[in-house]
Amino acid sequence: MDPTTLLKTIVALVVVVEPIGAAPVFLTLTQHQAPKERQRTARRATVAVFLILFISALVGKLILELFGISLASFKVAGGILFLFMGLEMINAQPSRSRQTPEEAEEAEHRDDIAIVPLALPLLAGPGAIGSVILLAQKGPFFPHILWVTGVIAVVCFTAWLCLRMAGPMGKALGKTGMNILNRIMGLIVVAVAVEFIIGGVKALWEA
Repeated sequence: MDPTTLLKTIVALVVVVEPIGAAPVFLTLTQHQAPKERQRTARRATVAVFLILFISALVGKLILELFGISLASFKVAGGILFLFMGLEMINAQPSRSRQTPEEAEEAEHRDDIAIVPLALPLLAGPGAIGSVILLAQKGPFFPHILWVTGVIAVVCFTAWLCLRMAGPMGKALGKTGMNILNRIMGLIVVAVAVEFIIGGVKALWEA
């Protein structure tokens, strides 16, 4: 994987995971925690995200084959999901594919929120899982899986930084600044969605 493609892949996955958008939710769910406990929650959440995405990359192809789903069909389905996610981000709305209002209300009463809902489904949601499954199929399993693992590690480190700096970042940017960042990331997600849909439809047409 050349450096340009690698950087593009990392940026695309960071945008789909959307750690900046998760920062306000993280602050709300950890408002009762001490600073050290909040840092521990952020660390546990990002480790869980890494494990979820890594396992998805490893067994994603087997799951698709088990249900008889072609990679092209999965690309189209993933592209449609990304499209709706991107549009919700552009409109500064929380994505219901990541967390419903009912799940958000339940999370406020949980003692341990690092795994659910922070890691799953807030950060490692359907979009992120679909992305790594498709990414893992772009080359021979080995050594391509090493590149995929590296990409996931960088994305998880970025997510950890965003959660760790959620407080100062929220104060510096404010509600308007966070919404502007979310809208910019939403545009990128929509662009990724269009590429996925076009690529999937083209593959289905050729088949």
